[in-house]
Amino acid sequence: MATIRLERTLDAPIDHVFELLSDHAEYHRFRGITDSKLIREGESERNGLGARRSVATGPIRFEEEITAFERPTRMGYLIREVNVPLEHDGGMITLESTGGGTRVLWVSTFTMRVPLVGRPLGSVLAATFKRGFSSVLSQIERRAGSG
Repeated sequence: MATIRLERTLDAPIDHVFELLSDHAEYHRFRGITDSKLIREGESERNGLGARRSVATGPIRFEEEITAFERPTRMGYLIREVNVPLEHDGGMITLESTGGGTRVLWVSTFTMRVPLVGRPLGSVLAATFKRGFSSVLSQIERRAGSG
């Protein structure tokens, strides 16, 4: 099992951070995301609980379902379909206002289902995903500074 844990404080207001993280159809605005779309709207909000999104980053394509949605402090997700042998145990993004900024805790856990090399492959993939998560947060922070 591989766990990605990323904790950062952004110089951006919590509502701005949450809005960009939960705008599923627009994830392709982030460098490294090649395609994104909202497949199914959520139960009470378009991007909320029960929403389903597809995301592509390079050769990896996956569909996620939103499993927790508490505006503007929490969003959970679970990868339901993916084109690599990955079993996702879930992800959670937790936000906390820190005056003018936002503390972000992003945790995601998965297992690579590949005999013999699954664990080292999972470690490599976890490091890659962590860099991607960090890049998304940096881009959100830059957007807050420019507008």
